[in-house]
Amino acid sequence: MHSTTPILSTLSTGVEQLAIYDWPLIEGQASRGTVVLVHGLAEHMGRYTHVAAQLNAWGFHVRGYDQYGHGLSSGVRGRLPSSHQFTDDLKLVVDDVRLQIPSSPLILLGHSMGGVVAASFVAQQKLPIDGLVLSSPGFLPQLKVFDKLLLSVMKHLAPHICVDNGLNPHWVARDPQAVLRYKQDPLVHRQISAALAQWIIDAGHACIATASLSHTPTLLLYAGQDHIVRAEGSIAYAESMPSSCLTVHSYAEMFHEIFNDPDVVEVFGDLQSWLAHFNPNS
Repeated sequence: MHSTTPILSTLSTGVEQLAIYDWPLIEGQASRGTVVLVHGLAEHMGRYTHVAAQLNAWGFHVRGYDQYGHGLSSGVRGRLPSSHQFTDDLKLVVDDVRLQIPSSPLILLGHSMGGVVAASFVAQQKLPIDGLVLSSPGFLPQLKVFDKLLLSVMKHLAPHICVDNGLNPHWVARDPQAVLRYKQDPLVHRQISAALAQWIIDAGHACIATASLSHTPTLLLYAGQDHIVRAEGSIAYAESMPSSCLTVHSYAEMFHEIFNDPDVVEVFGDLQSWLAHFNPNS
């Protein structure tokens, strides 16, 4: 039986500390590789224990981490010190995985903003990655007219001042219990700065623009009733990327967090089928 309780540690970025979560395989269990999880905006890796447990059951070691300014990691909530903060931190985590858990293949799984971070990491060729999974990637976030106006002003006058991110918890998932857990989670915050919002927008557009150059096997999973990010972003990414490298599944009735949906068994089934193509040391 795999534990849903991760082994916690820290990884130093020099000035800051990243909280690391490891879900190792049971002793004697054959390893099929490692999956590195990258969470979304304002949340933390502790919300992914059920995803890690499922990946463990399929033979994958799982490493996750709280991004800068999130969860148990250091950094001001909602801020982004530089445009390369998130991808540099992911490189640090992947480097450490290669040293500590040298099993192959190595696959990134990024959700929402984490999907933008993971796709940007691959596009920038920070390190070789064997596979990429994108869950409701935030290539085109939903922005209301006021948000656009506020962003256009604040990014010049006060780029690091944080405001409420405007996310309605009921948009997170169709499952009322998942929404309640989200609302009651003390490590979920509501802060965002103009610099961070602008990075998500710019990086999302860059991911779509460069997708045609990708040769990394990619699984794209996105929700049809997403009120947090626009499904058009995933569609544009899929249309740009070489079809030989891409597998796409859309879920017409699901909200943003497809791994917290009542029909998550369908999502896990699609993920398992795609992961079956990867063999150890391939």
